[in-house]
Amino acid sequence: MNDQETTVAQLKALLARFVAEREWEPYHTPKNLAMSLAIEAAELMEHFQWIDIKNSCEVIREPARREAIADEMADCLSYILALANAADIDLAAALQAKMKKNEQKYPVDLVRGRYERPPRDA
Repeated sequence: MNDQETTVAQLKALLARFVAEREWEPYHTPKNLAMSLAIEAAELMEHFQWIDIKNSCEVIREPARREAIADEMADCLSYILALANAADIDLAAALQAKMKKNEQKYPVDLVRGRYERPPRDA
């Protein structure tokens, strides 16, 4: 599998099969999955804790650290996909709708090259 050839639907099916084979559906409630996602996100953040921005960019180039970071990212993605399955949410449609909202919230002419939010009355 790779990003160029794998669909979100295939990833969701992969997760659904994994969960079904283990009969974990009763435990895959929105609450449990959201909490698990937060826990995995914290584990991802641990790889960057206490280092500066420059070092955070270097850490991802170290093979062993890169693999560990990729594992944590995969854990996060797994919980996102499982939550989408449990909640019957179309992730592609949700992302597209959210990006439209973000385009309104962050107009290019007001935020290009800046990290701050534009003023609310802009």
